[in-house]
Amino acid sequence: MGDMMKIGIPRSMYFYYFKDLWINFFDFLDIKLVISPETNKEIMDLGVKYSIDEMCLSMKNLIGHIAYLQGKCDYILIPRIDNYGIDNQTCTNFLALYDIINNLFDIKILNYNINLNNDETELKGLINIGKTLGLSRKEVIDAYEYACVKSGKIKKSKVLNNLRNLHSEKTKILLVGHPYNIYDKMIGEPIINMLKKLNIEIIYSDLFFVNDEYTKYSKELYWKYSRENISSITKCIDKIDGIIFLSSFPCGPDSLVNELVMRKLNKPYINIIIDDVESSGGIETRIESFVDIVCAI
Repeated sequence: MGDMMKIGIPRSMYFYYFKDLWINFFDFLDIKLVISPETNKEIMDLGVKYSIDEMCLSMKNLIGHIAYLQGKCDYILIPRIDNYGIDNQTCTNFLALYDIINNLFDIKILNYNINLNNDETELKGLINIGKTLGLSRKEVIDAYEYACVKSGKIKKSKVLNNLRNLHSEKTKILLVGHPYNIYDKMIGEPIINMLKKLNIEIIYSDLFFVNDEYTKYSKELYWKYSRENISSITKCIDKIDGIIFLSSFPCGPDSLVNELVMRKLNKPYINIIIDDVESSGGIETRIESFVDIVCAI
């Protein structure tokens, strides 16, 4: 099957949550993956071309990656993720993505649903994908169990390294944001490089094992990924020197949640909203000034 089938995965949004699971899952099944390259100007331009102005930069980025994959694979993997239970909702973009892409492009979409309120689990979704690809239920379950173990070990290693960095002698700054912004080549990577150049130990908000630590700042946070981001602050607030909030314009959940939390912080913080990946001069000046303040305290 590996020689016959190519599945495209856009290197954006979902990719940064599920890449290790997906890569190991399809590798176990000997299915070839075509992963779009790191974000570049061509991909961002494609995203802007097919998007409406009101979409957040991250959504435009994803659409650009999907446009890039057109004609390069048999299917493009686009899950529809609604919720992980009551009051554990994802952003509406995560829910609407399948329908948006289905209306924008003439492509074959490989889709699965996650909606725990309706008992639609990740495994059930992947079993349905297996049916589309002609795989047996056992093959899919074996691949899923293998991928869960492998991706779990990778995540554990990254979390432990993140925790070790909390004991660094360097100035430590927590970078709070969604992984698809933090690790994107044109959105978050320039900021990471700026901080490293300034000899800052970066602590990453997505590299913690969290539960309900977000309740220290608000007991009523609605969005799953916002809860995880804010829980990371509680996890390390006593060990860091400052916090950088990173989001893409105009992200609705971030604009509400970050503002709510910033008002309750007793640490230096800065809120960086990316709306143009072409210009970083102003951001660099702000980060340098922020680091100067943090180091002076």
